Amino acid sequence: MKEEKSKELTGIKVSRRSFIKAAGVTAGTAGLIGFPAVMRASAEPPIKIRMQTAWNASDFAYPGFVKFCKEVGELTEGKLVVEPYPAGAVVGTFEMFDAVKAGVFEAMHCFDVYWPGKVPACTFLSSYPFSLDRAEQFETWYESMGGKEIAREAYGAQNLYYVGPIQHDDNLIHSKVPIRSFEEFKGKRIRYPGGIVADIYKAAGVSTILLSSDEVYPALEKGIIDGSDFVGAAVNYTLGLGKICKYIIMGPPSTPCLHQPVDVMSIEVNMNTWKKIPKHLQEIFEAAVKKHSWEQYSSIQKADIEAFDKFQTEQKVEVIRLKESDIEKFRKFAPALWVSWAKKHPLAMKAFKSQWEYMKSVKVGYYTDKDLVDPQGNRLDI
Repeated sequence: MKEEKSKELTGIKVSRRSFIKAAGVTAGTAGLIGFPAVMRASAEPPIKIRMQTAWNASDFAYPGFVKFCKEVGELTEGKLVVEPYPAGAVVGTFEMFDAVKAGVFEAMHCFDVYWPGKVPACTFLSSYPFSLDRAEQFETWYESMGGKEIAREAYGAQNLYYVGPIQHDDNLIHSKVPIRSFEEFKGKRIRYPGGIVADIYKAAGVSTILLSSDEVYPALEKGIIDGSDFVGAAVNYTLGLGKICKYIIMGPPSTPCLHQPVDVMSIEVNMNTWKKIPKHLQEIFEAAVKKHSWEQYSSIQKADIEAFDKFQTEQKVEVIRLKESDIEKFRKFAPALWVSWAKKHPLAMKAFKSQWEYMKSVKVGYYTDKDLVDPQGNRLDI
């Protein structure tokens, strides 16, 4: 399989000028256009990076990941070659962090929400219950409010270089049984990604279970779990969840996903490998990640619309929307969870404080200081 993937890397032709413009990179990176020597063919052997993703080969988003890897090779004229691998090809999804850290392979394309146990700041590198809930808000935080620097410091302590965020989608709950209210979550066995996301459902009486993407369908099919949170409509349709789960549980239009409305992914590279990449190739790679981020996001948003229609018309899946009153019952647990997870590490607290100020700003206006209280109304200190 490795040879087949390597042969695919030269298949896409991309204009560097149009690419740099589309990626929206900084003036410094765009300045690469003025240095033809950087792009000139070289006799030096290429730097090869094996990158495993959390996407299964059959997932809707996997071809976009492969396209991104090809483009890196094309844009660097073969000097930096990224070999794509689907979920589980080298190691299991939840083993990727340690494998890349140890240099078993060089890079991963995955969800930050999987790693709070290893990098506590990861709790705040993707959306969490009732926090910032729009992709552009997280993009602003990463690019202009210090988020990327926090992520790089946090992952850097683990011998990993955080290249950049990758926008993805909001998450759905697919269920084999109807759940029409806050109260009906109690006693259900539902797959969640762990961390603060699982904690808010535990507070509602849910028995939460951590499973990787390839384990979700079999667990539902065998009745091990009643339902599963797992990304958005387009990807979940290709996973076949509508065949065995006849209910999709969402919030009201104001809060379609209460626990993870902006499920951010990212790319990390083994630090020793990253340091071997020349700076101009690092900058091209970072620009390619940004381009991939928004291409993945927009393609998934469009595909979600089509997938919802297929769920309802072809597979007779019922979309259940919780009421605003249900959302408020969940919301009361959120501030105490935010603070509890922020206190696990100084960088986690730094990230949360930064986002808390953003959420309180006139621009966003989601909260004021009086909202930072526990379920009993006691003020929380940060």
